[in-house]
Amino acid sequence: MNKAATHTTRALAALSLAVLTGCGGSATETDVTTTEVSAPASNWVMVWEDDFSGESIDTSKWNYEINCAGGGNNEKQCYTDSSDNAYIEDGVLNIVALPASEGAEKPYTSARLNTRYKADFTYGRFEVRAKLPSGQGSWPAFWMMPTDEVYGSWPKSGEIDVLEAVNLKVPTDDGVESNIHGTLHYGRDWPDNASSGKAYEFPQDENPADDFHTYAIEWQEGEIRWYVDDYLYATQRRSEVLYNSKNEAVGLKHRGWFAEYFEQGSGELVTHWDNAPYDQDFYMILNLAVGGDWPENVNQTGIDASAFAEGQKFEIDYVRVYECASNPDTGKGCETIRPGYDDPADALVEGKAPVPTPPSTGINPLTIFADQFNPNWPAWDCCGGSTPSLVPVEGKGNVVEFVVGSAPTVNGFTSRSEFITDPEGEASPYDASGMLDNGFVRFDMRVTSAPANPDATWMFKIESFDAGSAVELNLSASAEGEAPVVGQWQTYTFPIQALADAGLDVSAIDVVMIFPAWGTGEGAVYQVDNVEINAEYPQLDLFTDGQNVDWPVWDCCGGSTPIEVMDDEAHGLVAEFAIGATPTVMGFNTRSDAGGSDNPFDATAIVEGGVMQFDMKVTSMPNTPDAPWLLKLESSGGATAAEVDLTTSAEGHAPQAGEWQTYTFPLTDLASAGLDLSAIDVVMVFPAWGSGEGAVYRIDNAKIYYPENDGLTLFKDAAAEQWSIWDCCGGSEPAVVTDDQAHGAVAEFTIGATPTVMGFLADENVSFDASGLLSEGVVQFEMKITSNAGNPDAQWLFKIESLGAATAVELPLSASQEGVEPVVGEWQTYTFTLQQLLNAGLDVSAINVVMVFPSWGMGEGAVYRIDNAVIANP
Repeated sequence: MNKAATHTTRALAALSLAVLTGCGGSATETDVTTTEVSAPASNWVMVWEDDFSGESIDTSKWNYEINCAGGGNNEKQCYTDSSDNAYIEDGVLNIVALPASEGAEKPYTSARLNTRYKADFTYGRFEVRAKLPSGQGSWPAFWMMPTDEVYGSWPKSGEIDVLEAVNLKVPTDDGVESNIHGTLHYGRDWPDNASSGKAYEFPQDENPADDFHTYAIEWQEGEIRWYVDDYLYATQRRSEVLYNSKNEAVGLKHRGWFAEYFEQGSGELVTHWDNAPYDQDFYMILNLAVGGDWPENVNQTGIDASAFAEGQKFEIDYVRVYECASNPDTGKGCETIRPGYDDPADALVEGKAPVPTPPSTGINPLTIFADQFNPNWPAWDCCGGSTPSLVPVEGKGNVVEFVVGSAPTVNGFTSRSEFITDPEGEASPYDASGMLDNGFVRFDMRVTSAPANPDATWMFKIESFDAGSAVELNLSASAEGEAPVVGQWQTYTFPIQALADAGLDVSAIDVVMIFPAWGTGEGAVYQVDNVEINAEYPQLDLFTDGQNVDWPVWDCCGGSTPIEVMDDEAHGLVAEFAIGATPTVMGFNTRSDAGGSDNPFDATAIVEGGVMQFDMKVTSMPNTPDAPWLLKLESSGGATAAEVDLTTSAEGHAPQAGEWQTYTFPLTDLASAGLDLSAIDVVMVFPAWGSGEGAVYRIDNAKIYYPENDGLTLFKDAAAEQWSIWDCCGGSEPAVVTDDQAHGAVAEFTIGATPTVMGFLADENVSFDASGLLSEGVVQFEMKITSNAGNPDAQWLFKIESLGAATAVELPLSASQEGVEPVVGEWQTYTFTLQQLLNAGLDVSAINVVMVFPSWGMGEGAVYRIDNAVIANP
């Protein structure tokens, strides 16, 4: 029972569940045999119960909640302590929802009972035997909340929904509503809260509203399991963090729940992938809500008043709590499990924990100059009184031109506040300490007029911490080793490590200078372009027109020798593998026992945005026609590995005989599958073990690398290729219309009476990997409302999803960098950084939906336009 859900989040979640269960996605077809739950599994010891055998509700066990707050879900009842709403009869607790008297604050009354400070527990088996109410708008629940909010307000301290159901027995497309739900709520503050759970659909001839059934959870340290009549239908677990060989968190072995809270000692907001928040005392709650965001937006929608006219009853036979005698402190040792309870394809539920931020790549490029001045790094004449200028040059765009007069001076670029004149600029010293291995300072220069002094030496000087440290070098000391030649554009590169070795503190670089030696430069005129501090991304080339001698082609176990052969003109020399009768795997291996040079590849610097990619052509298919084709990578001598089907690649296709096909796998996926990216030493491509006989296949362009990412324009005059402008649920057709001269063709969205969300949707199996843009990238768009929503309380929202809604972030437009609300008739820009979205829980590697809309169910009448929607570096 969500304590503080929003209209959109809860309604959409409920709608998703309804769609899934309607299609069989969340339901189980397993036959359920009712068992005698009064005799629980061995080692469970009852420590608390209420069998409701008394004349009245036992107030030493239960508290009445009395309020009309709507449960945070816009529910339509007031909770009372009236015996009309909660009473005991024939050993059964009855919670009854009734129509309220005329003029009442809410149209219905009901009851909500809890055990806070009277029965509070950490771990155990919690069960209720109950008959549920029915009808459109009914929402019974048996759930648990933290006794003391140790980790913060809802949902940071957690919520456990043992049992929920909405609208039971209401007609659906394929029968009647018969689902119950088990859910956890956790994570960050609203609106970035998270939840995960599973529905269980009763067999066609049964309904939870027809008879009593037993609903339970077994809660132990790190795991919670859900049961109907002792049949386990859902399991949720704490997250398991994947560490690399350097003991750095790089992914999740299992994505489960998580907690985010302020550490008491440091006051720092920290994400935890441990037992929290489900390691504290929780109390139990029984209630029957009427209406609210969830039940009113699914099935036949709204509230059926006739279903409540004579009262609608939630009947509870008993509530029991058991302790695991094997280990009460952890709750472990009394598990009631079955095959499949820990299988993601069966009962195990994936949670919404954010993937741990990988170790910093140290690659955070800084463009000091490229075509335009950087307001944070102005071009600068230290002492000569000149003003560096922008000069157009054919083929280069704008460049900076420096002039040295009679006064001795140095020229270059600075990020010290006393020299920044642009009101948009601010001092921004650059930390290059994470780029020692592969970073550099690079620029292009052309001398158009040499200094009058023929002995003038051209210098490069770099400073940090207000000249607290500095290094001055001859330009010929660059990686290129060349002195300037008048009239020629030349590139100069200085490695960060070399600058550090020469004495520079690289953690706060604030001046970069290029100049003829002090006092010798009079008469010099020179131009500079493409000034940057950047890094080369590590790359492993396994095979491109020949094998990497450190990583020879390899047959593990079949006794063959893979060969190099000529293929078509596009591919040239390729690696060819052939599998005989002996089961084997094949690929590339750097281990010495396979003939390699023991040169493992460390891909941690490119975990965000990097890929494993290769081209493959099968010239002869395996004799086993349905043999799956696999990619497997190992690291640290086989200590960790990831094995995936080729059909799970970004391209999503299976091999076709005689065709060259490309396969791309994000490194984040391989890390999540269990691979330590810091010491990769084997890469294999093969038909599944024992099924490959007869296969002959060729591989080319095999590499692990970081592809350059120029971003994605979702809409500018038209939707991006393989993307469309989209109405989720309202049945409308968003249109492309002409706006003002500045915007031209724009996307227009119109919301009618049916609740909906709108935006941009990728085609099936299409997504955008924005991980390579993470350091500076944004999601940005312009919007103009031409007609506002009829409901004045409607909030304008931005929502972005990835991996088929496996992760999502929803924020108000006012949470953008601009921080403004929409104004009717005005074009306004909204910007959300990718880092902000990642921190909020979005997997930025597979974005496939971007939405802008008024709050769910409140948008009728809204007409709005969007243009220049991008995911890109600003």
